[in-house]
Amino acid sequence: MGKAKGKIYLSNVRMVFVADKPTNNFIAFDMPLLYVHGEKFNQPIFHCNNISGLVEPVVPDDQHRALYSTHTFKILFKEGGCGTFVPLFFNLIKSVRQYNQQFGSPTEPRAPDPLRAAQTPVDEMMRHAYVDPNDPTRIFLQQPNSESQLRRRTYNPQSE
Repeated sequence: MGKAKGKIYLSNVRMVFVADKPTNNFIAFDMPLLYVHGEKFNQPIFHCNNISGLVEPVVPDDQHRALYSTHTFKILFKEGGCGTFVPLFFNLIKSVRQYNQQFGSPTEPRAPDPLRAAQTPVDEMMRHAYVDPNDPTRIFLQQPNSESQLRRRTYNPQSE
């Protein structure tokens, strides 16, 4: 492929990259989280933080697997955002793998349908996230604190 600046959208099924300025018919691509492996968070001294890894191709049913090779990827955080993205990314990868081990087919190393990961338990992780309606491109995370418990009160209207 090549290099491009853009935005990454992360769901519990896949990661989608959309280029800011499409070039040479390259607009976007996606990586199913079930097919990502070897991911690593890097903090080099002289360059920006990044996540690198490998992704297996999604092979069409009528094609032979040997025709497709494993690809490498690197996500650079040149304008910040790794403090938000990295924990979400690694938690989602972990959830997808746990779900796949629990419900995946033992005879296949990778599940054929990445959409099966849509049922992963990300609700708990997203309970601590806030999206500003004025700027939905930013996600704010709240660190859960086990010491403080919210007190919930039930107010009953007084009958006259």
